Amino acid sequence: MKFRIFSALLALITFSVASPVLAAGAGAPHLDGGELGLLWIVPFAGILLSIAIFPLVAPDFWHHHFGKISAFWAAAFLVPFTVVFGASIAVYEVIHVLLLEYIPFIILLLSLFTVAGGVRVRGRLVGTPILNTGFLLLGTVLASWMGTTGAAMLLIRPLMRANEKRKYRVHTIVFFIFLVANIGGSLTPLGDPPLFLGFLKGVEFFWPTTHMFMPMLMVSLILLALYFAIDSALVKKEGGVPEPDPNEAHEAIGIDGKVNFLFLAGIVAAVLMSGIWKPHLEFVIYHVHWELQNIARDILLLLIAYLSWKITPMQNRTANGFTWFPIMEVGKLFIGIFLTIVPAIAILKAGSSGALSGLVSMVSTPEGEPINQTYFWLTGILSSFLDNAPTYLVFFNTAGGDPQALMGPMAQTLLAISAGAVFMGANTYIGNAPNFMVRAIAEEGGIRMPSFFGYMAWSGLILVPIFVLVTFVFF
Repeated sequence: MKFRIFSALLALITFSVASPVLAAGAGAPHLDGGELGLLWIVPFAGILLSIAIFPLVAPDFWHHHFGKISAFWAAAFLVPFTVVFGASIAVYEVIHVLLLEYIPFIILLLSLFTVAGGVRVRGRLVGTPILNTGFLLLGTVLASWMGTTGAAMLLIRPLMRANEKRKYRVHTIVFFIFLVANIGGSLTPLGDPPLFLGFLKGVEFFWPTTHMFMPMLMVSLILLALYFAIDSALVKKEGGVPEPDPNEAHEAIGIDGKVNFLFLAGIVAAVLMSGIWKPHLEFVIYHVHWELQNIARDILLLLIAYLSWKITPMQNRTANGFTWFPIMEVGKLFIGIFLTIVPAIAILKAGSSGALSGLVSMVSTPEGEPINQTYFWLTGILSSFLDNAPTYLVFFNTAGGDPQALMGPMAQTLLAISAGAVFMGANTYIGNAPNFMVRAIAEEGGIRMPSFFGYMAWSGLILVPIFVLVTFVFF
C-alpha cells in the first residue's frame, strides 16, 4: 500500500492553511448547551451501541460496513442539527471538531502507530507470568513519559508475539489496556490528554508527578499483583508455558528499527512544543482559531511518520504483522464519535442551565464546598464514555478554573478530577484513544477480545472495586 494516508492528511492541512481565512468576530456561531435536550445525545448512544452490539450479532457485516454505520450516526446528528439550528452553526461545529480535535487526534495516533510498528523485538520471548508482568510494568512506567498511546503501540506487538503459543491471552491484553493504555499515563502532561489540557491551563508540569504518584502506585501495584496471580493460575491450567519449537531457527534477542526510538522522541518533543511555544499567530477558518503551534505540530508528526515509513526496513513491519486496518478502523469510528459527542459536551458545559444540571450540581455542597469523591466518580464515569479531555476541562472549570487555587488549597479536588479522567478511561474501549487501537491490533493478531459489554464486565469486576478503594484512601 502506498503512503497515501499521509499525503492526504498533509494535503488537507496545506489546503486549509492556504484557503482564504475569515475574520473572527462577535458574530461567530455559538452552541448554547442549555438549549439542548437529552434527545440530541441519541446518535452518540446509537454509535456506542453499534460498537457494542454489531460485532456480536453481525460480525461479518460490521467488519465490512463499520465506516458506513459511523457515517450514518454522524448524519443522524448533523442533518436534524442543521435543520433546527441552521447551516452556519453546523458548519462551524464540523470545522471546529475536524481542525481542533479529530485531525490532531488521528495524526497523533497515526504517527505513533507508524513509528512503533517499525520497532521489532526479535528473539524467542516466551510469555511466562514473570515476563508478561515485566512487560506491563515497563509499559506502565513508559506511559507517563511517551504517552499512553506511544507506550501501548511500542509494546503491544512484542507482548503478543511472546504469548502467541499461549492458550489464554485475553486477560493479558485486558490488563495491558488497564495499565499501559490508561493508569500508566498519570504522572506527566505527556501521559494523557486530560493532564496535557491541565498543563495548557496553567497546572505545573510536575504537579501530577507529585500528587498522582501515590494513587497511581497503589492502583498499579494491585493490578500487577492481580495479573501475576491470574496469569500464573492460567499457566498451570494450560499445563505450563509452551516450549519453543525446536525446528524454528534460533534468533538472538535484540531490537530492530532502533531509529524509531528517535522518531518517538521527536513525537514527544512535537507534542510538548505545541504546549510551550506560543507564537500568537493563528489562522481563522470560519471563526475557528487554528493556532500556528498546533499546525506545526501536526505537520511535524506527519513528517516523522513519513520518515519512519521510508527509513525502516519493510521486513520489520512484516515481521510485526503490521497493516493499516487498525488505524483505519479507529479513524472511521472516531470521526462519528467526535461529531455525535458535540451535543453531550455542550450540555455538560452548560452546567446548571443544561439538561444534565443535576449531575453537575452533585459536585458541591449547598455551601459551595467541593465534594471530592463526587468529582472523582463523575469525572471518571463520564470519561469512560465521553472524551476524557473535554470532560476533565468541564470539571476543572466547575471547580473554579483557577490553576493556582486548584494546585493549592483545592489540590485534592484537582487530584480527584485528574485521577477520575485518567484512571477511568480504562473502563470502556472508547474511554481513551489507545484502548480501541490495542483491541483492534489484538483481534487482527488472532486474539478474540471481549465485546464492548464483555470488556466492561472485566473493568467492572476488577477496576471498580479498586477505584472504590482509591476513594476511601485518597478522597
